[in-house]
Amino acid sequence: MPKVYCVRHGPTEWSLNGRHTGTTELPLTPGGELIVSNSSPRLVGPGKILDPATISIAFVSPRLRAQRTFELLFPSQDSRPNTEVKEDIREWTYGDYEGLWKHQVVEIRKEKGLDSGKDGWDIWVDGCEGGESPEELVIRADRVVDQIKSLHRAWMEDPCRKEDDVGGDVLLVTHGHFSRCFVARWLGLPLPMGGLFVVDTGSVTVGQYYHGLDRTVLGGLNISGHDA
Repeated sequence: MPKVYCVRHGPTEWSLNGRHTGTTELPLTPGGELIVSNSSPRLVGPGKILDPATISIAFVSPRLRAQRTFELLFPSQDSRPNTEVKEDIREWTYGDYEGLWKHQVVEIRKEKGLDSGKDGWDIWVDGCEGGESPEELVIRADRVVDQIKSLHRAWMEDPCRKEDDVGGDVLLVTHGHFSRCFVARWLGLPLPMGGLFVVDTGSVTVGQYYHGLDRTVLGGLNISGHDA
């Protein structure tokens, strides 16, 4: 059965130091470019986890760090799958918290009397002032999940498809928080359960099915093509 592969972009300066990076356009660090480039031969190719022959469509976030990650993973244009820039898989819009560390957000919210929970702020519950709420992320992630399921079902039910045909897979090249949102909603979990997953930069997460298209499962998390 077809699968969905979710790749988080390579490291940037802010992803390395923990600042919230939503709409800000940051390049991959030189080390980040090297990590993704070195990962490509291990992750991409015939019979490998990202096999261009089985990927029907690649959805890539409009952010440059995601675009560059895709280019480095698939350096040869001849081997790149069909690609679509997809706004729905952009990072969580952090609004007033863009570029801030968590402790700064907590301080701001405390001054406004908005601190909540044991940590003072939980993005999975509180969302972001001037940005997106958890409810908006549910809507956005569910649109992506529903589209992928529709593509998978159409491929499986194609009357011209032969039993031994390969294909139908979907690739996402996206971001940290959105990857975790996607995993939670792919599994049918409440959005805050995304906080239980850690998705590393440059890693691959696999969503698949178990005994039919009605049961979604996690097939792999943080699959890496580079040495730790």
